[in-house]
Amino acid sequence: MTQPVSGTTKGGGQAAAAPRRRKKLTWDKVSFMLVFLGVPFVLYIIFVISPFIQAFIYSFTNWSGFSPKYDFVGLSNYVRIFQDNLFLKALGNNILLLVVVPLVTIVLSLALAVVVTVGGSSKGQVKGLKGSGFYRVVSFFPYTIPAIAIGIMWGQIYDPSNGLLNGLLRAVGLSGFKDYPWLGDSRTAMLASMFVIIWGFVGFYMVLFIAGIKGIPAELYEAARIDGAGRLRTAMNITIPMIRDNIQTAYVYLGIVALDAFVYMAALFPNAGGPENSTLVMAQQLFFTAFQRGQFGVATAMGVVMAVATLGFSGLVFLVNRLTGGKDQELV
Repeated sequence: MTQPVSGTTKGGGQAAAAPRRRKKLTWDKVSFMLVFLGVPFVLYIIFVISPFIQAFIYSFTNWSGFSPKYDFVGLSNYVRIFQDNLFLKALGNNILLLVVVPLVTIVLSLALAVVVTVGGSSKGQVKGLKGSGFYRVVSFFPYTIPAIAIGIMWGQIYDPSNGLLNGLLRAVGLSGFKDYPWLGDSRTAMLASMFVIIWGFVGFYMVLFIAGIKGIPAELYEAARIDGAGRLRTAMNITIPMIRDNIQTAYVYLGIVALDAFVYMAALFPNAGGPENSTLVMAQQLFFTAFQRGQFGVATAMGVVMAVATLGFSGLVFLVNRLTGGKDQELV
């Protein structure tokens, strides 16, 4: 008599799968979780979460920063900063940076990355410009310089009397820029500051986008070329959709830079917020409020506003990416 096949019943039905046995925890597994999960989690709680909670608590007090005594004042610190014209001016400057710096940096970085990787000859194999490795190194170089050094260097370049920029403009016959105060004129101070920040980050995000583009199969570009797609359409329909996650990451990090910008502005404008406070940012106003006025309670309220703005911006970027297709977007 033939025996039923393993895994089936006599009636031909599938036998119920044997329940999986739960593996016992061993000392090796427990020690691994403690070292590689538990310790980092504890350190994150101590050095990230705990200071933020403390700052949130101090934002409801009149703490002077140098005394263990303080009184709770409720929401008065938040009411005060949103009635402070200087803080509102700084907030507006940060919003302007948030709109311009990430957008311009990403557009320039993406354009350069496309040219370096797939912007070569339109005939034969898809490739970038000749000598693309040299362009990568040169463009990445500014990112290796500390932000404070970049600010000091560009402060010298923008110098009205002896700066390189005015010297070059005079050399090409633009005499109207003799001794022009790029950082001393409220009409140009913010634009000049934005250029410095963008200059410092374009190379890094260019390399980031190059890494993403390198992961796109060359067959997609070859198929687009056969179909007669131009460079712009290829970039819009293939390159950008395939590296959406890279662009999203870049936008979040550049948004954080724009909402801070303290180092760049402090280096370019050592005497506070530039002409008519046209370059004052929230981080500078927080610093002045805490260490010059001794109002640490008000300063921590500003810090909480900055943190909430950063989290809100990051969430907005993720939401927009999800609503516009995200990973599920199909190539057209």
